[in-house]
Amino acid sequence: MSFLATASWLDEGPFALHRWRALLTDWRLFADAFLYTIMISIGALALALILGILFGSMSTTHNKLLKAISRVYVEIFQNTPLLIQFVVVYYGFPLIQVNGQPIFVFSAATTAILCVGLYHGAYIAEVVRSGIGAVPKGQFEAAYSQGFTYSETMRYVILPQAWKIMLPPLTNQLVNLIKNTATVAIISGADVMFAANSWSSANLNYIPAFTLAGLLYFILCFPLATFARRMEEKNKKAYSR
Repeated sequence: MSFLATASWLDEGPFALHRWRALLTDWRLFADAFLYTIMISIGALALALILGILFGSMSTTHNKLLKAISRVYVEIFQNTPLLIQFVVVYYGFPLIQVNGQPIFVFSAATTAILCVGLYHGAYIAEVVRSGIGAVPKGQFEAAYSQGFTYSETMRYVILPQAWKIMLPPLTNQLVNLIKNTATVAIISGADVMFAANSWSSANLNYIPAFTLAGLLYFILCFPLATFARRMEEKNKKAYSR
């Protein structure tokens, strides 16, 4: 009975071999979705780093206006769900029209890069602010005494020193960014999650599709998470000395 039950499970259960063969037949769909996910992750990361460094640096100035602008940006994007931001940009912005013509229309890929980049830029700004705050104030004073402006001080003196402190949490943000690209599926972006959802719905074959999706995200995220842990341990050893 046990053997027959096992054989039946292999033939008809959710892990039946024919289900996995069907998935392998359509491997190109998931390969394209994997490349799409990498593409939007790179675009969103570039935007998030630019915004994070900019607003993180602004938050450490003595200019109250720049500090306020940075704080508003961080609070808005940290305290609103990413899914709502997708809906607003993809469905709400096209409603803004001039002479009956929409002026803000974005593709799914562009929307993903904008939304994920803006969202994680707010978190990276906080990482940058903390990293800059960890650099001794004497470094600022030394740079100013040499005639450096604030932007030159940041570029040549402070940020290079803060980089090692910021690298582990920045890597963790990259891992979260990659996973959050899955939200593009809500607007039918051709990412891994959307491919898994659409293929499994069409074939009524859910376990293999989402198992593969999880594996693809793991392939992207695990090396980065491991790197972040090693850098954090390396920094702890350096500071303990």
